[in-house]
Amino acid sequence: MTDLRQALRGAALAIACLFAVGLGVQPARAEIEVNVNRGDVQPLPIAVPALGGGQVGADIAGVIAANLQRSGLFRPLDPASFTERDLSAAVQPNFASWKQINAQALVNGQVTMEGGRLKVDFRLWDVFAEQQLLGLQFTSSPENWRRVAHKISDAVYERLTGEKGYFDTRVVFVAESGGRTNKTKRLAIMDQDGANPSYLTDGAVTVMTPRFSSTSQEITYMALRPEGSSIYLFNLETGRRESLGDFKGMVFAPRFSPDGGKVAFSVERGGNSDIFVMDLHTRTSARLTSDPSIDTSASFSPDGSKIVFNSDRSGSPQLYVMGADGSNPKRITFQGGRYTAPVWSPTGEFIAFTKQTGGQFQIGVMRPDGGDERILTSGAMDEGPAWAPNGRVVMFSREAGGASRLWSVDVTGRVLQAMPYPGAGSDPAWSPLLN
Repeated sequence: MTDLRQALRGAALAIACLFAVGLGVQPARAEIEVNVNRGDVQPLPIAVPALGGGQVGADIAGVIAANLQRSGLFRPLDPASFTERDLSAAVQPNFASWKQINAQALVNGQVTMEGGRLKVDFRLWDVFAEQQLLGLQFTSSPENWRRVAHKISDAVYERLTGEKGYFDTRVVFVAESGGRTNKTKRLAIMDQDGANPSYLTDGAVTVMTPRFSSTSQEITYMALRPEGSSIYLFNLETGRRESLGDFKGMVFAPRFSPDGGKVAFSVERGGNSDIFVMDLHTRTSARLTSDPSIDTSASFSPDGSKIVFNSDRSGSPQLYVMGADGSNPKRITFQGGRYTAPVWSPTGEFIAFTKQTGGQFQIGVMRPDGGDERILTSGAMDEGPAWAPNGRVVMFSREAGGASRLWSVDVTGRVLQAMPYPGAGSDPAWSPLLN
């Protein structure tokens, strides 16, 4: 039952009175699998009919289908082609009906209300093997139906790819409004699919570079005022906001360490900027770089032992890797162009970056030693990459027509798409999976 235990852990939904129960899951791996590492993968045809139980069942199915489609690994089939209707979570589907439309996988389920609580049972089927792959049950408050849909999406994604999903997450970003000369930049947050957007600041000050902690629902960001800048911590659960303190000079580009116990940031004094790190428990800070150049955009490796950063010490912005204590800095980019905004992937496999070559701004990834550079996007102003928590998708901002929009691309560069959020936005940062 190893697969079942893994699926249950991946699908845990930490809201009041939730439980997940395995229902007859086969212990063998699925005969259908999706290879996330292939750039030429054909999306898996999957059927996601409306879950029984009225409109909320249809809404949940719609969110699941949209999540899977945006991943680029799945192709939800047109519901108009479905010949079997009114499926029940308690009854095995008519596999012949689904084989006729070439559905490789099928998701079905039932939604009920019990004592004012929403209960959702769902099944994942391998159609051609006529085998149940996964069965889970969630109970939640009715208003959290979207989170249940995201959790089901994550469970399906993990069962068919072997890797964690990224759908039950949030994205913090800078929401932009107004023209170029009077632009308002507010801190905003939304679900990863663009739903439930809300503002965290009122626009009285300009905010930049928000970043999530990988261990809690906490963010750090820079606030810019006419008299200077500050770095703040903001706890999304309690609403508490606090400054990291007063610094001599301009402070910017904060980012958490993997354990959430430290924040690296840059301080600019007299035209020179260096990287510092602060211990959030003792509030003591240490200077990590002392080169007479611009050192900024520090990002920790997942194990916390190294930092990748941007420096122009060689004459143009390039990427360097050093120890987390500032030791042994080593340049890793030699391919030509100007490299900025590096960010280590959560898996440690890649470093994402912004690259400027001529008039083009590109989003790319490379190995931590600088090898295997791969350009994923190219545009007039593509910048600010941020990783999904499973390390398979990168979100970034793209400017067109004077407005920045949020986009995403997978690590193969094959699945490039605008995010559903309709407004202007920049500086995205992805949360870890919600608990």
